Amino acid sequence: MFKHFTKLQWQSFFRSSSLGKTLGVKILMGFFAIYMLASLAMGGAGIFFMLQKVFPDIDPLVSVNRFLVYWILAELFLRYFMQKLPVMDIKPFLSLPIKKSSLTHYVLARSTVSFYNLLSVFFFVPFCIVLLTKGYPALNVSLWFLSIVAITLSINYINFIINKNDKALILVGALLLGCYALDRFDIYPITEHIGNLFYTLYENPVWLILTVLFVGCTYYINYNYLRNRIFLDTTLKKKTKQVVASDMKWTRRLGHIAPFLQLDLKLIWRNKRTKTQVFLSLAMILYGLVFYTMDDFGSTSPMLVFVGIFMTGIFLMNFGQFIPAWDSEYYSMMMSQNIPLRNYLESKAGLIYVSIVVMFLLSVPYVYFGWEALAINFSCALYNLGVNVPIILFFGSMNKKRIDLGKSAVANMQGVSAVQFLVGIPLFGIPMILFTVLNYWVSFQVAIITLSALGVVGFALRNNLLDMITRLYRNKKYRMIAGFKEKNS
Repeated sequence: MFKHFTKLQWQSFFRSSSLGKTLGVKILMGFFAIYMLASLAMGGAGIFFMLQKVFPDIDPLVSVNRFLVYWILAELFLRYFMQKLPVMDIKPFLSLPIKKSSLTHYVLARSTVSFYNLLSVFFFVPFCIVLLTKGYPALNVSLWFLSIVAITLSINYINFIINKNDKALILVGALLLGCYALDRFDIYPITEHIGNLFYTLYENPVWLILTVLFVGCTYYINYNYLRNRIFLDTTLKKKTKQVVASDMKWTRRLGHIAPFLQLDLKLIWRNKRTKTQVFLSLAMILYGLVFYTMDDFGSTSPMLVFVGIFMTGIFLMNFGQFIPAWDSEYYSMMMSQNIPLRNYLESKAGLIYVSIVVMFLLSVPYVYFGWEALAINFSCALYNLGVNVPIILFFGSMNKKRIDLGKSAVANMQGVSAVQFLVGIPLFGIPMILFTVLNYWVSFQVAIITLSALGVVGFALRNNLLDMITRLYRNKKYRMIAGFKEKNS
């Protein structure tokens, strides 16, 4: 039966009317997947020697076990946003003499060959090979590796349970931050204690049974959940949702942009893709930890300008680069009404301004790494406000591809064109080059003041810049409307 289901899925893919587009995306994603797996394999082969150099007094295997808790929580966090659940179109099978248990087992079995399950395999197989060459017992290493595979499968099935649950996402994010904070500030050596539990899987391989049982439990929970919901009546019943409505009275104080701002806030909160962009933007505030904790970058490195632009302007990039494609479903209707285009763009800019201020405030704790970190983030926030907001709105006038807001953000290429790749050059390239030149030839202080001054001047001239961009949108209005009407774009 599994072979038959796989054959039907294969035929469905190749007989699809959008085969060309789907196949092109699959090939592109395949190249990225190969690159990522190759990087993980090289990392797994080199991690033993790196840990041996960084922590010469600690067994590298002990160190790896200590960091496994971060691996598990980070993988859960990643899968929440990125992993698509392998749900086949089972409605045609419900009227046929096929056991519902077979359908359920097939859906769950397909998830075991997910790309995300290969991440840990490609990392830990080379690591285990290095352990064997270094004289570690083959039986202990092999069973420890099987325990890691079992934990990975458990994460896979746990993701089925918590997927699309915002509370679970917040809990996982809080645990990840909490573990890091407890270790970073020497409050409690949580990774050491949890690492000892994982190391027990190596010292006493009999505990492999416990991880296998945990996989079985998560599989059984998912099986019962799906099996009890596979009914033909379920597909006939219309899905009803309790809508949490809000009139957003507080926005009325903002004058002529209030109606547009209300629409944007409702659009963000009620749709999958835009809501995901918000959560991703908030999560990216942790991106600075990757650079600030590395000794390779000094406190005045140009790479920290990249980090500052990225962290304070992440929503500007995620949301702003698809303006006005977010409104593509009803953009032609809006343009046929007596709606001032200037107010429409001003509301978009206002929303991005608020996001930059919020992200900067969230980045203030990076002052822990020195006053230079705070100064760079502040100047980058000002630069984003005055320069990058007009740039992103300018490039938005070139967007002509429709976006379906109801679809997930995972592997979704709707609205993506060459514009999205080109816009990164002025957003990051100009401030980094400017900072590098001034920092090298003059001083760090002058470089920071220049970025801040450009931001202040740009913000002071925002009305003139918005007028120019409005005329550009007005000139391209009909081309954008025609592009948004093409549903296969």
